[in-house]
Amino acid sequence: MSIIVNLDVIMAKRKISLNELSERIGITAANLSILKTNKAKAIRFSTLEAICRELQCQPGDILIYEHNERK
Repeated sequence: MSIIVNLDVIMAKRKISLNELSERIGITAANLSILKTNKAKAIRFSTLEAICRELQCQPGDILIYEHNERK
């Protein structure tokens, strides 16, 4: 996967649980868990905005592009 989600790292730095963040941004803990574990195929900008607002971070703190060369 080329896009890495570092949500768990930011959450740990902010000392916020999955359940607390999901309540604050208005999505289910299950859907947030899918994002946190790099299993999501997409993210809505409104969700990304809410996460950044609550964690006081930038999208680039959460989403990282990793170049994978094909052999």
